[in-house]
Amino acid sequence: MTSEVVEDEMEFYSKAQKYWKDIPPTVDGMLGGYGHISSIDIDSSKKFLLKFLRDGPNKTGAHCALDCGAGIGRITKRLLLPLFKTVDMVDVTQDFLTKARTYLGEEGRRVRNYFCCGLQDFSPEPNTYDVIWIQWVIGHLTDNHLSDFLKRCKAGLRPNGIIVIKDNMAQEGVIMDDVDSSVCRDLDVVRKIIRCAGLNLLAEERQENFPDEIYHVYTLAMR
Repeated sequence: MTSEVVEDEMEFYSKAQKYWKDIPPTVDGMLGGYGHISSIDIDSSKKFLLKFLRDGPNKTGAHCALDCGAGIGRITKRLLLPLFKTVDMVDVTQDFLTKARTYLGEEGRRVRNYFCCGLQDFSPEPNTYDVIWIQWVIGHLTDNHLSDFLKRCKAGLRPNGIIVIKDNMAQEGVIMDDVDSSVCRDLDVVRKIIRCAGLNLLAEERQENFPDEIYHVYTLAMR
């Protein structure tokens, strides 16, 4: 549990905020120097998401999506805007959201809101989103804050809406990264937090074709 590796909660958040303030607002910056994996990532995410958007009478709608930990809008631009009428973005770093306005180009007109906020303090508008996409950011939340955030996300879903987490998974336990002030949890810990938030896991998939030296990445859908 994060309580075992995070000694000072306020410092955990402030150090992460400071880390991201010094990162260049580029795709390579968003991906920690692994910009070359962006297309592989997006293609897999699209296939995963389309299973729900195309799925019969209970299919997930395509009206509005929320991109959590959105950065400059890499996922908004290449995954969400092509599939949804409108998108909202939330990120803790204002410089990234400012850059997003130019990075997204013409299609950025369909981004309704650029929320500058840490997810531990963010509440999605109730009954608003068909998909809430949370990628490479849950490690910046403590277990309790992640569980609480997921509960608020659940309230933010429209009928048949889904929450998707895509993130690094440790082999075992919870590992602290002091460089960017984040944690990496194993899959069982993440599943437990999802259950604690009152959500049901609908699908789970391991990302393929990523470099061997990085953590395994899993995509999980829930509602």
